[in-house]
Amino acid sequence: MEIGSWLISYILSALFWLWVLKLGGTDWLVGWKAWGIIGWFSGHWNVEQVRFYALILLIFETVWFLARIIYPGARFV
Repeated sequence: MEIGSWLISYILSALFWLWVLKLGGTDWLVGWKAWGIIGWFSGHWNVEQVRFYALILLIFETVWFLARIIYPGARFV
């Protein structure tokens, strides 16, 4: 993946998870929308569970992003 598209995909993903965490996106995402966007296992989650999932995923993606900056060979895997 080219560096530009890789960077844009991370930024868009991070903005989505930050919207879920900070700007009230969780209220919109709960229920059948969570089932469609997150996965089949999240259809019955409440607001706190969706917010926790978003936090964990944002942390994981950020760590993976930083690892790919340090080790450029990991970007193309």
